[in-house]
Amino acid sequence: MHEDVFRADDGYGSATQEPLPLPLDFEAHYVMNQQAWHSYALYRLGTNDVAERAVHRAFLEVLRNWDALLAEANLPQQTWSVLRRVVGDEALCAARDGITAMPSTIGLYPALMKLPQRQLDVIILRYSSRKTGWYLGITASSVDHHCRKARERLAPVYHHHGTTAQQQNEKEEGQ
Repeated sequence: MHEDVFRADDGYGSATQEPLPLPLDFEAHYVMNQQAWHSYALYRLGTNDVAERAVHRAFLEVLRNWDALLAEANLPQQTWSVLRRVVGDEALCAARDGITAMPSTIGLYPALMKLPQRQLDVIILRYSSRKTGWYLGITASSVDHHCRKARERLAPVYHHHGTTAQQQNEKEEGQ
């Protein structure tokens, strides 16, 4: 963690510069939670590299907001929520990448990739509206709206496929 936070007069960090002093209470929080955070991220994300990246991103976000987080009633709960959101974001990125590699005979996956990001996110997450909203930082009604709009955009793909299958069945019955 220390090696990535550097003092730079010109706005650019470099490994040859002296590390910024981290708040002692932040360092203690990092040491106490790093292993548990990594275990959680590894379980959710599946690979060590992605888990490490997620935990690193989460701790950097916690550091950027450290003073505000200290004012919260429950610091561990607040920082855990940062980790969960970052891990969820990493999982969404992996899901998006996986969609592009999937074969599709009806054109569903290419249609999914054309959705705006929020609409794709709510389709991928498939949690309750409230839980999805929590992960994305939006209201449950916004989740419902994005889900409805995504379904509207995907409807032509399903409709076209359904019509084609129906026409094929009618053609086979006529022979």
